Amino acid sequence: MKVLTTLILWALLLALCWPLAIVILLAWPLLWLLSIPFRIVGALMSAILAFITTLLFLPARLLGYKGA
Repeated sequence: MKVLTTLILWALLLALCWPLAIVILLAWPLLWLLSIPFRIVGALMSAILAFITTLLFLPARLLGYKGA
């Protein structure tokens, strides 16, 4: 559904302002490549926070707490 919405919005932009639509179409791969380091950092931060959460709940789990 997200792809269909994006396609419809891009087609609308193409009809209203075609030079801007062409620039966006050409710049999209470059922007995607530039976002890769931020995705890696986001995944790393998520893993670090999960590890910290696990460490904080370790004493409770050792004492037998079976929560979420």
